[in-house]
Amino acid sequence: MTDSTIIYTHTDEAPALATYSLLPVIRAYASTAGVTVETRDISLAGRIIANFPEWLEEGQRIDDALAELGRLTKEPQANIIKLPNISASLPQLKAAIAELRQKGYALPDYPDEPRTDDEGEIRARYDRVKGSAVNPVLREGNSDRRAPASVKNYARTHPHSMGAWSPESKTNVVHMEADDFRSTETTAVIAEDGSLRIELAGADGTTTVLRESVPVLAGEVVDAAVMRVAPLREFLTEQVARAKAEGILYSFHVKATMMKVSDPIIFGHAVKAFFPQTFARYGETLSAAGLNPNDGLGAILAGLDDLPEGADIKASIEAEIADGPRLSMVDSDRGITNLHVPSDVIIDASMPAMIRNSGHMWGPDGEEADTLAVIPDSSYAGVYQTVIDDCRANGAYDPTTMGSVPNVGLMAQAAEEYGSHDKTFEIPANGTVRAVDQSGNVVLSQPVSVGDIFRMCQTKDLPIRDWIKLAVERARATGDPAVFWLDASRAHDAALIAKVEAYLPDHVTDGLQIEILTPERATAFSLERIRRGENTISVTGNVLRDYLTDLFPIMELGTSAKMLSIVPLLDGGRLFETGAGGSAPKHVQQLVKENYLRWDSLGEFLAMAVSFQHLGESTGNKRAQILGDTLDLATGTLLNENKSPARRLGQIDNRGSHFYLALYWAQELARQGDDEALAAAFAPLARTLAEAEQTIAGELLGVQGSPADIGGYYQPDPASAEAVMRPSKTFNDALATLG
Repeated sequence: MTDSTIIYTHTDEAPALATYSLLPVIRAYASTAGVTVETRDISLAGRIIANFPEWLEEGQRIDDALAELGRLTKEPQANIIKLPNISASLPQLKAAIAELRQKGYALPDYPDEPRTDDEGEIRARYDRVKGSAVNPVLREGNSDRRAPASVKNYARTHPHSMGAWSPESKTNVVHMEADDFRSTETTAVIAEDGSLRIELAGADGTTTVLRESVPVLAGEVVDAAVMRVAPLREFLTEQVARAKAEGILYSFHVKATMMKVSDPIIFGHAVKAFFPQTFARYGETLSAAGLNPNDGLGAILAGLDDLPEGADIKASIEAEIADGPRLSMVDSDRGITNLHVPSDVIIDASMPAMIRNSGHMWGPDGEEADTLAVIPDSSYAGVYQTVIDDCRANGAYDPTTMGSVPNVGLMAQAAEEYGSHDKTFEIPANGTVRAVDQSGNVVLSQPVSVGDIFRMCQTKDLPIRDWIKLAVERARATGDPAVFWLDASRAHDAALIAKVEAYLPDHVTDGLQIEILTPERATAFSLERIRRGENTISVTGNVLRDYLTDLFPIMELGTSAKMLSIVPLLDGGRLFETGAGGSAPKHVQQLVKENYLRWDSLGEFLAMAVSFQHLGESTGNKRAQILGDTLDLATGTLLNENKSPARRLGQIDNRGSHFYLALYWAQELARQGDDEALAAAFAPLARTLAEAEQTIAGELLGVQGSPADIGGYYQPDPASAEAVMRPSKTFNDALATLG
C-alpha cells in the first residue's frame, strides 16, 4: 500500500452488507483525489478460512488479513476504517463453521474436548478466532470517542424517545461483594524486561504449567484475579430467589463475546443456577451428549431431540421456568430468553437499553417490567446502579438539553482485561496459581479451587503514558473536565493512579480541571453535569471504555453507532472505528425477510471524513482534505434532511441513505471554491443525481417487501449481495461516469 491508501475492512452482518452499497460511492469519490480504497477481509468467516489453509483447496485459501493489518498498525502511514465485526461466541463460531462446510470448505469440526494433539491444535486455531480476536490486534493506540457536533445538534433538534422513570421502580443491579475478579485482584509493577510463567502448584504436590512464557516490559502493570466458583454459584442462586420474591424480571448480563474465556463459563453457571433440579438430575446426561450450559439454554434445547430422555429434560426445564422468576426475554414472540444464547445479551448494549426504557426489560408476556440485572463481577456494576438511582430520583434524561461524556480509553497493546484471553484458565485442581519470573521469583499468586476462573492481565507503560497525554490534549482542546475513573481501593487502579500522578507533571495542565474519582463517584459527577447540559471527559480503562461509549451515547443520541471513534496509533497512523454492531443480526434477518436494511452507516460516514482529513494533513494531499471536509458537510445535510434509514418498510433504508449522501456530497464538492477543477468534475454528477432523485428513490423503494437472497449469513455470496444492495441501475450508471 502507499501513503494514499485507505484500508476499509470487510466484516460481518449488516455492516458488511452496507459495504456493498457504500464502498462504490467512496471509491469513486476518492479516485478524484488519487486515493485508493482497498478492502481487507476480517470477517468471522474470513478469519476461520485464513487459519486453515492446508484443509482447503487452493482456490478457497485467503491471506490472513488480520495479521497483515496488525503489522500495518505499526506503520506511520496506516489509515484503517474498522467496521463492527462479530466478536464470536462459541455458538456463533460453530454456526459459521457449519455454513462454510455447506459451501464446500472442508474445515474440521470444533473439538469441544480435544483428545489428541491434532485436535488440540485445531481447537487452538479456532480459539484464536473467537471473542475479541480483532480488537487487540488492531488497537495499537488508545481511543478518542465522542459525538461530533453535527450528530449532537441533530439529537437535540430531533430527540429520540426516553422512557419515563417512576420513583417506585424496583429495577436494580446486583453484584458479588467478595470472591469476584475485582475483590481478589492483586497487582505488580514489573521492574525489568523479562517473562513470566503461569503455573498451577497443586495441593497434591504436582506443578502444571498453564502458560510457559508471558513477555513483560519494565514498568508494565500485571494483575492476577480469580472468580471463585463456589461463591459465584451461591450468589447466582440467591439472585434467582430474590427476583422471584420481588416479583420482577430476572436478567443476566456479561460480555461473553469480548471476554471469550471467562464470561461464557460464568454464563454457564447462570444457566445451571436457574435450572438446579434439571442439572442435578440430568447434568451428566447433557454433558455426555456435548450439551454445555456455557453455550446457553438454546443450544441445550436444540440438542434434546437426539436424546432418549430429551422429552423429560425439556419438561424439567419448562417446569423450572414456570416455577422460577419471570425471565427477561430477547424475543418473547419466539420464546428466546435472556439465558438462551450467551452473545444475545451483551452488557454494554443491554444495560443502556434497559435504562433508556424506564429501567424495564421485556418479559415472557411481551410486556415490559422492572428488572433485577445480575452482573456478577463488581468491577463496574456500580456504574449502572448509580445511573439507575439517579433516574429513579430525578427522572429520565432530556436529549434536547443533556451534555455529553466523551471518552479517552486505555486500550493500546491489549491493555487490561481484553488482553487476558490467553492467560485465563478454568482451574482443574485445588492449589495455587503463580506467576513466576525468569529468576524463579513468584511475582503474583492466587489460591484456587477446582472450577475457579483465574485471569491475568497486562497493561504496558507506553500505552499508559500515551493515554494520559491524550486525556490532557482533549481537556485542553475542549476546556471540559477530564476525569480518570480509578478506585484507589482496587489493586490495578491503585497502580494506575500512581502512574497518573507521576506522569501528569510531564504535561502543561495549568487551567485544566483533571480529577481522579472512583467509577461510582465519576458517574455521579458526570450525571450532575449532563443534567446541566455540560460535558465531562471520561478517562477510563479498556472494558469501562467499552461500557461508557455505549451507555452515554445510547441515552444521549439513541445509539452508540453515531459516535466518532478515532484511535491515534502509537506509531503515528490512524484507526477509525465506525460504531457499535449490536443490532446488526436483527437487521440482516429483516433484509432477508423483506429486502429492507435498517442499518445506519452514519458511523462509516463520520469515520471516512476524518480518514480523508488525516490523509490530507499527513501527506499534503489537498484534494483528500477537501473530500473529508465536504463529506462532513454532506453528513450534516443528510441528518438535517432526515435521510437516515427509516424504521418502516416503504421508506428509505440503508441504500437510500447512501444515495442521498452521494447527492449531498457531490453538491458540496461542486460548489467548493478551493479546487475549481475538482468542483467542475463533480458538477455533472451533482446535476444528474438531483435530476434523477425520484427515479433512483423509486428503484430503491421498489425492491422492498419481498425476500432477499444474499447467499449466506456468515459468508454472503458477493454477486448476490451486490445485486441486493445496488438495485438502482440509474444510480449505479451515474456513479460510473465519475470514474
